[in-house]
Amino acid sequence: MSRGAGDLPTREPGLLAQLLVRARAQRVEPITRRLVASISRENNAYDATGVVPDDDLWRSCHDNVERVLEMLVLSVQPDGSLSPVDDLDQLLDAARATGGRRAEQGLPLDDVLRSYRIGGRLIWEDLVTRSDPPLDPESFLNLGVWLWSSVDTSSAEVARAYRRTEQRLLRADTQRMAALWEGLLGGRAREEAFAQEASRSMDLPAHAPLLLVLLRCTTPEDAADALADVVEEHHLLTAWQTRADGDVVGVLALPDEAGHHRVVAALVDAAESTGLRGGVSGRCGGLAEVDEAFEQARMAAAGLDGAGLRSHDDRLVPALLLSSPQISRQLVDHWLGPLLALPEAESAELLDTLFAWVAAGGSTSRAATVIPCHRNTVLNRLVRVSTITQQHLLDGPPPTGLALALQAYAAGLR
Repeated sequence: MSRGAGDLPTREPGLLAQLLVRARAQRVEPITRRLVASISRENNAYDATGVVPDDDLWRSCHDNVERVLEMLVLSVQPDGSLSPVDDLDQLLDAARATGGRRAEQGLPLDDVLRSYRIGGRLIWEDLVTRSDPPLDPESFLNLGVWLWSSVDTSSAEVARAYRRTEQRLLRADTQRMAALWEGLLGGRAREEAFAQEASRSMDLPAHAPLLLVLLRCTTPEDAADALADVVEEHHLLTAWQTRADGDVVGVLALPDEAGHHRVVAALVDAAESTGLRGGVSGRCGGLAEVDEAFEQARMAAAGLDGAGLRSHDDRLVPALLLSSPQISRQLVDHWLGPLLALPEAESAELLDTLFAWVAAGGSTSRAATVIPCHRNTVLNRLVRVSTITQQHLLDGPPPTGLALALQAYAAGLR
């Protein structure tokens, strides 16, 4: 036999309002106690991370339960129906405060929102259990719809506040890290306090041997990915940053002082195979010397065409020449000036011969193979260079001054 309409609870317009007003006045504390216990039991992130103090969790649960019940009280109409509240802004203060604090504390947003769902369930259970007499079907349905609408509204405000705070913290951290990097590259790590701050923030040892890599036209993520195998194989600790000029710098802390040449060689090989371009410093003694390492890497990368990573250790002579451009030009003028005054074709031929001969360590046979030409041709050209420059080239190995002049000329110092 079916149940007749007369067997259903009758709708009493004031019953729902009385229930909500009574809950707002009497049930905030009991629901809060249950909610705190349920979060500890069902949402492990709070206990696992330990970032939310007990009094903070209690205050947040209390204020949000109170606000949700206030939303429901203000939503109920004289006829027992519920309708939207015109101005919810003040009723969302607890949600905003909770979202902002949890972002600052670093609790994941998913765990924050899970707690709101637990809170909604407990409020629902408390209201339904304490409804005496039971609500009629329509009021029961309305209560469920508007309760979860209020919880959703609060959850959305929590998420907005969380993300706003997260973005603010991210911007502040980005600005702080950028300032820290500029200080590091500018030599501030010679102050021990600054070196320790940089060490903590970048997760790098303050006094371990290190290399600095300067890369052109890439991102920290690309650089880290390209060099990941080298980093893993040699047990390097790294930190990366993009500078305002678009260059990417990386500090690579070495596990010990030995073997840094192998690390540099591996970095050069990795850069060549992945298309990276830039320079790597020589070994430095710690964060206090990062500014010197930065200059070394910049000097190594200067004038690099195409892909590849230049090592500062392999560029010491050019670095020396570039540091004294006036002396370098005097070297070029002394050793090569008369050759540069010749017609272009003849000058180029004799300069190419000198480059090959010096690179071959004074061996005319090896130089002839490189050019290529007959060994006697190399000899004849060297005799002509000696005559033009009035320098005695064939009395022994290539003069150091000539080798330096050729490197200065190749570096554009003329």
